Amino acid sequence: MIWSWLWTSKGIGIGLGLRRTERVGGCVVCLCRQCHSSSSSSSCSYSSKQKQKEKVNRESVKSTLSKCPSDLIALSFFLWSAQRRRHDSVALDHMVTVVRRLTERYNTVPGILSQLESIGCGCLTNPKSQLVLLRIYWRAGMYGMLFEAYHHMQAAYAFVPDTFARNLLMDVLFRIGHVDVDFALSLSLFNPNFFTFNIALFHLSNLNHLPHITRILRLMLRSGYSPTPLIFQTLLNSFCNLNALPQAYQLLALMTALGINFSVNIWTILIHNSCKFGRLHVATNLFYNMLRTGSSPNVVTYTTLFKAFMQSNMLTHAFRLFNVMLSAGQVPDLVLCNVLIDCLSKAGRCQEAIQVFLSLSERNLQPDSYTFTSLLSTICRRRMFYLLPKLVLVSRYIDADLVFCNALLSSLTKAEFPSLAVEFYDHMIDEGFVPDKYSFAGLLSALCAAGRVEEAVNVYRGVVMSYHGTDAHIHTVITGELIKAGKYHKAASVFRLALMNKYPLDNVAYTVGICALLRGGRTQEACTLYDRMKENGLEPNVHISDTYLSALKLVAEMRDLRLLSAKALHVLNFDRHAEGVQAKHKHQTEANTEWNRILDSSGSEDLSDVAASGGRGDECYRIPADSRALVTLQRRKVLIPCSFPAFFVQ
Repeated sequence: MIWSWLWTSKGIGIGLGLRRTERVGGCVVCLCRQCHSSSSSSSCSYSSKQKQKEKVNRESVKSTLSKCPSDLIALSFFLWSAQRRRHDSVALDHMVTVVRRLTERYNTVPGILSQLESIGCGCLTNPKSQLVLLRIYWRAGMYGMLFEAYHHMQAAYAFVPDTFARNLLMDVLFRIGHVDVDFALSLSLFNPNFFTFNIALFHLSNLNHLPHITRILRLMLRSGYSPTPLIFQTLLNSFCNLNALPQAYQLLALMTALGINFSVNIWTILIHNSCKFGRLHVATNLFYNMLRTGSSPNVVTYTTLFKAFMQSNMLTHAFRLFNVMLSAGQVPDLVLCNVLIDCLSKAGRCQEAIQVFLSLSERNLQPDSYTFTSLLSTICRRRMFYLLPKLVLVSRYIDADLVFCNALLSSLTKAEFPSLAVEFYDHMIDEGFVPDKYSFAGLLSALCAAGRVEEAVNVYRGVVMSYHGTDAHIHTVITGELIKAGKYHKAASVFRLALMNKYPLDNVAYTVGICALLRGGRTQEACTLYDRMKENGLEPNVHISDTYLSALKLVAEMRDLRLLSAKALHVLNFDRHAEGVQAKHKHQTEANTEWNRILDSSGSEDLSDVAASGGRGDECYRIPADSRALVTLQRRKVLIPCSFPAFFVQ
């Protein structure tokens, strides 16, 4: 504490006063009551005058901008005024519209700046004006133009970027996603501040880039900064997504050491991570610890745990939790209702799933694409295809996405409307949807079910040659659908094509391929394929094992009845081992010829009704005769105010 003599002015005279002061944080603070009262009144008066002045300035800037005869003059005035005052968000938003119009007219940043120079704008070399221009581009989301302005002003107007400018550039580089992460982070090495680290950690967490996250976090802590609770939440979510549990535990310990309370979102992330690994007992303990700490779960927390219980077939626990949520005053949202519909459908409780859908209107909830996708799954599981046209009519006004369209495409085929499914696929393409592997699978199923086998094979060949997102599922679909259509030889040839081109195949694809060979009478080739499947490290499932053993049993009975020649018996040795497969490979062509002559003497693709029905797996998807009158899915020219197909009408 110190005593200082200060000159004070009283009235028109000058007097000498004694004031008690104390140094606090490097500043001299007066402790006299009189000075406190007078300074507070004067500061309040100054604050009110300052606010009134700022309000007048804002209004004057807004009025001037609205009266500017051109966008160039408005931008020039705005950049000039930025040297004298800090613009608010309202003024920046107004300039966003101006800059957008100028960009449409002059296309590039150099074009705009040259036009500003032509009208006498002399503030382009001012650092404050340059930063404001970058802020406008950033606020407008014109990240490419910001990047262009940044480098053009460096080259043409001697722009020297400070920390704020580098933060903007680093944020833009992360947002456009077309830059090396190391280069973006190199911007944070020059005088970084709190926002530098926050921006870097936020984007790195979204990219799930673990090595850079840990490096930047250590650098931030060494610089004396601490992440915000939101950044801590983002980091924890990233660590859990990467299954980096040690780093997640260290982050939680750091939060505890810094005295940061766990928010409801932090608890929800931890519960979701436990549910993801099937550790429901840990998730339940976390939920009760959350309650004991005084944190109230929200509907997202309840939805996460409820879905985990339902997927684990713990229905009692799930609905007990649901009742707890209702008693706590939480109202189910659309996401939870969608989870209810989906999980109840998968649990076989389809009627309850439909009741949840019907209750959405009572809760003032509008169903979305995910809702109707789950309902389509319910209809297919219960074979209630008479509800399909009604569901389509109700879903007319939603913003249909690709997932829903793929589900509807598959449902139409299962409901024995394959031609309509093909039309719907064409409509999807016309509406601008980009098909994925599930769209192609639905189209192949529809073409085969409609009897357009050659078209299906041609589409399949085109897809595997031009589309790079295919996996084993597409080969399984085409082979299986050809088997259902009774085209066993064609199914076998398609599968052999997949083998020859070394397309990715899983055990399900091998299973379908072996079934095609067995049904086509190519037993030896099926046996060889079975051995090849095991050599590739794929374990046969129960279905293929049963099918394989049944085929061998049939061959044994034919051998006992002396229906096989010596050459066929030599190749079809039942005690084959892995080392004997290669030795017998040279006999496969001759043996297959004789074997196919015995079991498939006609060599025709036209099989009997009994043989064809034995290969169909969807005969149960027939609509009852009394329900067919309700289904009138014929294409008509009607106006439906949505992006959904106009040929779905009541």
